[in-house]
Parts: sequence; C-alpha cells; structure tokens
Amino acid sequence: MLELVCNRRSSDCEGNSRRDFLKVGVLGLGAVGLPQLLAARSQAASSGQPVKDTSVVWLWLGGGATHVETFDPKMHAPKEYRSTTGEVATSLPGVTFGGTFPKMAMQAHRMAVVRSFAHSNSGHGGGTHWVMTGYDHRNADNGDLPTRPGIGAIVSRVRGANHPVTGMPTYVRLGGIYGDGPAFLGTAYAPFDPGGQAQQNMRLQVSQDRLADRRALLRGLDRLKREADTSRVMEGLDQFEQQAFNLVLNKAPEAFDLNKEDPRLLDQYGNNGIGQQMLLARRLCEAGCGFVTIHYGGWDMHGDIKRSLENLSPAMDHAVATFLEDVEQRGLSDKILLVISGEFGRTPRVNGSAGRDHWAPLSTLALAGGGLKMGQVVGESAPKVDVPKSTPITPLDLMATIFHVLGIDPHIQFVNPAGRPVYMLEGGSPIAELL
Repeated sequence: MLELVCNRRSSDCEGNSRRDFLKVGVLGLGAVGLPQLLAARSQAASSGQPVKDTSVVWLWLGGGATHVETFDPKMHAPKEYRSTTGEVATSLPGVTFGGTFPKMAMQAHRMAVVRSFAHSNSGHGGGTHWVMTGYDHRNADNGDLPTRPGIGAIVSRVRGANHPVTGMPTYVRLGGIYGDGPAFLGTAYAPFDPGGQAQQNMRLQVSQDRLADRRALLRGLDRLKREADTSRVMEGLDQFEQQAFNLVLNKAPEAFDLNKEDPRLLDQYGNNGIGQQMLLARRLCEAGCGFVTIHYGGWDMHGDIKRSLENLSPAMDHAVATFLEDVEQRGLSDKILLVISGEFGRTPRVNGSAGRDHWAPLSTLALAGGGLKMGQVVGESAPKVDVPKSTPITPLDLMATIFHVLGIDPHIQFVNPAGRPVYMLEGGSPIAELL
C-alpha cells in the first residue's frame, strides 16, 4: 500500500505557505494544492461572471504622502499652506504638480489627479486599512488584525488564485502593506510575494526527463484512483495538473525574471528598487496577473519635508513617468490601471519643524490608464488645502472604480466567519468623471 500523508496545519506536505508558489524537486511536484488553485480560477471563469483581462498596479506611498507637494501645490494659498517645493507646469494647461515631480508632470495628460479624496482616520494602520479595503477599522493602530479583505484578495477570489493558462498568480505583492491580505476570504487568496524562497521555488530543480518521469508517476497514481472512481471527478483534474506543470515549464516564472527584459528598457526604468518594481509589475500584468501592489515608503515627513521630498521623489518621478510611457508604447494603457495613493495626506499647515503631520481629511490619489478618462483633475480642495471643496471621493468610491475597471460585480458577496453573506462593496460609486 502506498500512503501519502499531509499535515493539514500546513498548506503542503513540506510546511510551505500557499503563497510560496510551486516547488518542483526533491519529491517532484510538492505544491499539492496548486491544481486546486488553478481549478478555482477556471470555475470562476465558467460561473457566468465575465473575467476581464484588465489589471491594477497599486503604488502605495507608505507613511502618508503629502497631497500638497505631490498633486495639489496650491501656490496661491498663504505661505504656511502652499507647497514647500514650489510647483511645476504639467502637460495639462493650467494644472501644476509639486516641484519635485517634473517627469510625472509631463505625463499628466495620461493621468487623472483626484484633489478631493478624503476619509477620517489619520492613524497609519487605520488609514491604510480604510484605503486598502474600503472600510474603517479603528483598532488597526492597536495591533488588531484586518477585518476586511484587501481589494487584491477580492480580485483573487473572483478570478481564482492563478491564471488558467499561464498559472500566473492573480494577486502579487511587491512589499507588504497592512490590510492587503484576504481576511475572512482565506489564505488561498493572499498575495503572492515573489521574494525569498518563493522565487527559488519557481526555478526548475530537476531535468526535463526526470520531470516527465514524475509526471508519469502521478498519472499512474491517478489511473489507480480513477479505476475506483465512478463519479469521474478525477478526470477533471488532468487539465489542472497540466497547468501546474505549465506554470514552471512555460512563461509564468519568466515574467518575474528581469534578466529576460531588454537591457535598454532596464536602464530606462533605472537601477533602483522602485524602477525595477514598476517594470516587474508591467511584466506580471502582461503575463496575466490581475493585481500588483508596490510599497514605496518613507513619506511620514514630520520634519524638513522639502529636503525629504528632494531625496525621495526623484526615483518615483522617473519610474512612474517611464512606466506610463512604456505601457502606452505597448498598447496596454487601457488594460492596466495605475493607482497612486497612501494611507492619508499631510496637514495643510507646515508645522514648527518644517514638516507636515498626519491628515486624512484630504489625501493623495492619482490614477492612470485602465480605460478611464485621463488628462483631468477630479474634484477641488478648499483654499487652505485642508478639506475637499467639492464632493469628497471616498475609499469606497475608489474601490468601486477599481471594480469597474476589473469587471467585478459591485453587488458581489462572500460569506464571513459568522456564516453570513457580506457585500464587498457596501456603498460607493465609481468616480463619475472617469467613466
């Protein structure tokens, strides 16, 4: 008798987490759950719900980027309120950005800047949870676990955890963010982190001949099972087993390998973290990923904000501008939505340390692509850039806009731990000016 035993407390027999992806080697195909994950994507696609081929890249400015010195410099306001870095003209007549973003300013016709994005939680954890999930969580700053799934996890639940053809994870995290997890949706829909062991797991550890032998062994075991299986359930697993092999034998792992990219384009993006991550995000979306988060932190600028921005902004300015030009040249602007935000903005009045403190009543938000109407400013801030002058755009409105781009039913529900169906989007409307 051949008996295969798996510890149920782990997601596979070797104790690796589900998001450690696929391991081939040692005992062959170690990620026992991968075919089931691929099956989940196929089931989602065949359930009657349309699955669009659009993607989201979310550039998260961790710490809370200033809304004033990024996209709303307000140079006609009193000195203590206006941008400390001045302003720079954009490609949109009459619209300016903060002075440390000249390259993004030249891409403004491909962007939509929201100057009325707001909520009311100025804590790092609470603000992050609100923007990443659409919902407030007041105990987030006390160390409580997230209570709602992040938008990326919802996308993974709707589309299935992996692309049905390439095997590409639906949701990829390039740097962790509080509130970016699946909460009650379950760990199968957590973001895949390609760093560390996960990236090693994507490299084929055995020869093609030995892999074929192991595939033949698995098929032999399936045949033994199928002979006693009158329900024919096992027959349906064949295609997902094949997809699991395709995942490591075909193109999905190559998308994570920047060495496969044109060296000239690598140079254009820049030899730094955010530049490489923006390029990687584009490659992942091309390979079927639906949602990518990039964490570019350091924006909690309580003192000397001008100097801090002069140090932090250039790499982001260059990377985002290059990304927008790249996706345009590749004909992907309508397929990929770029979202730029943080957990909140900064206080409208510069403090005694020449910095700005936490401020949720007016926050940073810009978008680009996704088939939305670009080349505009949405909403207006009050004269002292402290609150929206026009109707506020809320995190739920942002979430509804993302749902619209990705083709997710705004009335979709999933069951919570209490066994009750919960709407993922309880209120909120897509940003009307963008449709």
